[in-house]
Amino acid sequence: MSDSSTPLLSPLHARHEALGAKFGDFGGWSMPLEYAGGGVVAEHTSVRERVGVFDVSHLGKASVTGPGARAFLDSVLTNALDRIGPGKAQYTLLCAESGGVVDDLIVYLRADDDVFLIPNAANTPEVVRILRAAAPEGITVTDLHHDYAVIAVQGPRSADLLDAMGLPTELEYMAFAGAEHSGIGITVCRTGYTGEHGYELVVPWDRAGAVWDELMSTGAGYGVLPCGLGARDTLRTEMGYPLHGQDLSLDITPVQARAGWAVGWTKPAFHGRDALLAEKEAGPARRSVGLVSLERGIPRAHMHVTDAEGAPLGEITSGTFSPTLKVGIALALLSTSAGLADGDEVLVDVRGRPARFAVTTPPFVDRSTR
Repeated sequence: MSDSSTPLLSPLHARHEALGAKFGDFGGWSMPLEYAGGGVVAEHTSVRERVGVFDVSHLGKASVTGPGARAFLDSVLTNALDRIGPGKAQYTLLCAESGGVVDDLIVYLRADDDVFLIPNAANTPEVVRILRAAAPEGITVTDLHHDYAVIAVQGPRSADLLDAMGLPTELEYMAFAGAEHSGIGITVCRTGYTGEHGYELVVPWDRAGAVWDELMSTGAGYGVLPCGLGARDTLRTEMGYPLHGQDLSLDITPVQARAGWAVGWTKPAFHGRDALLAEKEAGPARRSVGLVSLERGIPRAHMHVTDAEGAPLGEITSGTFSPTLKVGIALALLSTSAGLADGDEVLVDVRGRPARFAVTTPPFVDRSTR
């Protein structure tokens, strides 16, 4: 690890530089925002219409192993791990006892004694720390952040591209399978955060370059574009998917963020259970809603939202221009006492000017990852 003033680099960093990438900080990692000759809109469109390839190697990786690993995680994380079997993945949350979200992550169940985790980049050390502190004797929690790279292949032609490389594609949504390709062990996961049919490839750190190069060369026949995390953000916002640190946080619970579907409410134990059950029963004071611009305003995080008379309702948590809809869209955390319903109008302070937005329920676009 480098010191906190030096950004961490993906194993594909030199390739991104050669492609003219513009970089940004993501949880202490220098990662591509967009590439020269394309830009966010072109990259977003490539994923919606053809196929795009993202380097998301900044995401964390960890393993939990030993007898009872599955049962241990089920007692800590919110979702019910008994809902899935080996070879399946699950979206879940690690909460604090207050009910706030330490991190949202994907759990890959290999076996009852072998579970792989992909947390968010900046939260990985805290996730590992909490799990290690809670783990009973015989359970080992290992930080594998720099052992593996993750490459996301997303879009309607993603299966065609991986088929051409001889990788498995006939997977159910949230399933995964191991594959050997050119001497490289790859885990192919039917997951992604774009709302499109897609896959995420977990690759040994030192072999990521070879896999990326083949995806680019083989993908040329399918209209592939390398895509930065700017497009990943517009794609996930169009689907209403939350981003930790903005739409989920230690101050924003899954009840408030409409992520209660990722909570096993009848489980006897998980971190934050008592606080979340109490909030669910009482009803949250604020809740996440979608907003669509009725004018030209582009919403951004932390912009204030009011009613027509100027009374405060809350604030934007994620906001962007939707390349698909050609308007501004946002996720906003608003007071439930206002009784807002789909179609109601609110005002967003866009750089000092009130702009009209309509309340809606995400997703903003009609896509399917199934």
